Amino acid sequence: MKRWKSGLLMAHTLAVLAFLYIPMAAIAVYSFNDSRLNAIWQGFTFRWYVSLFRNEYLMEALFNSLLIAAVSTVVSTLLGTLTALAMRRVSRWKGLAETLLYMPILIPEIVMGLSLLVLFTHLLIPLGKMTILIAHITFSLSYVYVIVAARLEGLNPHLEEAAQDLGADPWHTFRHVTLPLIMPGIVAGALISFTLSIDDFMVSFFVAGPGSTTLPIYIYGQVKRGISPEINALATIMIVLTVVLVVAAERFRRQDGGKTADRSLF
Repeated sequence: MKRWKSGLLMAHTLAVLAFLYIPMAAIAVYSFNDSRLNAIWQGFTFRWYVSLFRNEYLMEALFNSLLIAAVSTVVSTLLGTLTALAMRRVSRWKGLAETLLYMPILIPEIVMGLSLLVLFTHLLIPLGKMTILIAHITFSLSYVYVIVAARLEGLNPHLEEAAQDLGADPWHTFRHVTLPLIMPGIVAGALISFTLSIDDFMVSFFVAGPGSTTLPIYIYGQVKRGISPEINALATIMIVLTVVLVVAAERFRRQDGGKTADRSLF
């Protein structure tokens, strides 16, 4: 009976994984198809990847996405880390503050995009790269905070106390003990932030303006006219990039910070 239940659970897991990943695998396979029709396989080719990087409109969208993702990652990582450090010292209203910080993660993206559009409209801020950047910082900050705060929760306070007992001032304690301990969380938060920014469509669609087309918005516009092999190639590149970043973020998140702290102490 137990073996039967385990087999059923395994079959269910495999079915869910197949439902999620077979469509992405099909996109990757057809990105190498020599035919413009996805339903017909006519041979293996790299020409869609070559034509992809010759498309100036796509390259502009890629540059916009990379620029916005890089800047939003730096700003959200800095603000999220500082917020997590500040929340360690907060006792009163901490629950309310954390609830507000979690809201950008919990609310639907369409609601967040619409609310930001209304805000920018009332403030007479023209839609463009700056509004997309502000929007990406807004939701990325919460993810960075959650990851860094979780890292801080597992931090052994005796290490900081020992450093101060040995004569270290607050700045040196932070630099040589606290920061090395939480660095895997900071790096993981930055990678997640970059991934979310590169992949975001819904919020960006609401707050984008002329000349600020990002890669997901460009793909959406192209798909409305039919799925071309170039789009398959672009989607494959984005899938690979996303997987690499998520795996790297998870690896940093699981990294043992104790060894880093020991090296910094000795």
